[in-house]
Amino acid sequence: MDQDKTLGEIIAEAREKKGLSQRQLAKLANINNSELSKIEAGVRAEPNPKILRKISNYIDVNYNDLMYKIGMGLEVTPLNYFIKNHYSNLNLEQLQNAELNILGHIQNLQELVDSCKKSLNDEELPESQKELLMNTISDNEYQINSDNEIIKLIQSLKVKERNKNAKK
Repeated sequence: MDQDKTLGEIIAEAREKKGLSQRQLAKLANINNSELSKIEAGVRAEPNPKILRKISNYIDVNYNDLMYKIGMGLEVTPLNYFIKNHYSNLNLEQLQNAELNILGHIQNLQELVDSCKKSLNDEELPESQKELLMNTISDNEYQINSDNEIIKLIQSLKVKERNKNAKK
């Protein structure tokens, strides 16, 4: 996500990329058109998280990214300075342990996602529960993708650490 863009710019660009007008997106997300207009214009700098969730479902921008943009979440990509700095300060053994922990986390999240997807097939499940399941799936798939990016970071750091140890 582009750090220089405002929340409104991100939403407007994603909406336009999907070929939606403000009115169409507002209708899909079941929100007031003037509310969406205010968010995109930056008049409403910190919209209700429930509204962001509704909007994110239709514009291919993850809800967690929108929450981060308004200061209500943590950027979990390895581009995050704090995450990158943390792993960069670990020795080889610590990196290997971190990798195993994250791989276990990915496996647990994937099992949760799979379970939620199965539950979606229940014909008697109320719409509100289906929406909650879809949001849970989306949030956990986002975390899985972020964890996979961190695994790539750890693997590159392990190579550097091995090369450094080989030169000693």
